[in-house]
Amino acid sequence: MSDSSSPAPEPRRFAVVGTGARARMYTRALTSSHAATARLVALCDTNRTRMRAHNDIAVANGAAPVPAYPAERFADMLREERVDGVVVCTVDRTHADYICAALEAGCDVVTEKPMTADLDGCRRVLAAQRRTGRRVDVAFNYRYNPVHRRLRELVASGAIGEVASVHFEWLLDLRHGADYFRRWHREKEHSGGLLVHKASHHFDLVDWWIGSTPRTVFAWGDLFFYGEENGRRRALAGDYERAHGAAGADADPFALHLDDSPDMARLYLDAEHEDGYLRDRNVFGPGITIEDDMSVLVRYASGAKLSYHLVAYAPWEGYRVAVTGSTGRLELDVTESPSTPRGRTDAAPVRGMPAPKESTTSRLLLRPHWEEPREVPVRVGEGGHGGGDTRMLDDLFGVSAPDPSRPTHVDGAHALLTGLAANASMRTGLPVEVADLVPEGVGGAE
Repeated sequence: MSDSSSPAPEPRRFAVVGTGARARMYTRALTSSHAATARLVALCDTNRTRMRAHNDIAVANGAAPVPAYPAERFADMLREERVDGVVVCTVDRTHADYICAALEAGCDVVTEKPMTADLDGCRRVLAAQRRTGRRVDVAFNYRYNPVHRRLRELVASGAIGEVASVHFEWLLDLRHGADYFRRWHREKEHSGGLLVHKASHHFDLVDWWIGSTPRTVFAWGDLFFYGEENGRRRALAGDYERAHGAAGADADPFALHLDDSPDMARLYLDAEHEDGYLRDRNVFGPGITIEDDMSVLVRYASGAKLSYHLVAYAPWEGYRVAVTGSTGRLELDVTESPSTPRGRTDAAPVRGMPAPKESTTSRLLLRPHWEEPREVPVRVGEGGHGGGDTRMLDDLFGVSAPDPSRPTHVDGAHALLTGLAANASMRTGLPVEVADLVPEGVGGAE
């Protein structure tokens, strides 16, 4: 018989490095809903103002503020605060630096997607994980979305036979899509471009759905809509570098007004004096080096093929997926925003305008050979990413039983390498073999 009076285990001790907007989900969970199993014990960033904003989240949740360490004292933080796990939410190109340092210090890691932004970082993470044997979990929250899980179950059950191909069309609207062209993501050296930063979500889903890994990649891509030249040619560009304080931004539907959102003002506007980072740059300004319209073809180890298309300037937001097999086809249509009202930004409505209500709708259709198509009942989960965020946090921070499909460094590498191979193909105009990028192999799945 077990001793029911034995004390509950101590919560695991987590630190968060990188305290921009996407870290808020983790600091809130670690100081409130998940604090019984995983507790926030430290913050680390290059910017003290942003760390104070996240400590305010802890206080609002009834928790005590935690020590805040500058980036150069990351290793000291791990030792002094006895950290068990590190959540990495920094600029993508620096993910590998923090992941490797945490692994070598004996910590496990949860990293925001993408696992890192370049080939050197990918190789370093894989090598550090092999040396240390520690866990690297990649926050692919779309795996936890119940609609995506239902599609995977149907494919795995043989509902459409052997998978031959997947078509995946992703549309970012003028609200969400534009935001990648205001911030550091607009520079490929920092983010790897949208085929790394954003599409790694989708490449991981396809790997997971069909149970295979990428082998050959070919891609085209253009900066078609955003950027200085396009804005000038189509008379879309406002005459300003950044929106805050610029008269030319008042009537620009693409402008982000940071002072309309208290959270954004505290995280970015109030923090500018420390590092000069501008969160509200003109999407039709100079210096943009990423694409906004991309087409990718992938051949998998199983022989299946993927055709993928991403646009970042669509009038609505959502995605369409079709998985075709030897005995039928699955079709998934998801609408996240049916339209983009003028005057709406990603962070807040423009002054005086109410935010429109948004609701995600999903429709999954099974079309077997020789039969009438039938709709598969699906329920969109509550919370961000169709319920994926909550389920992922429960899994990562020990509230639920460990999920056997939790994405690891192996999954993170395969998704990343698809995007990096696509970038290489766009540069050369030639197909790229994924194995040529990492000849030593990803590990665990070879």
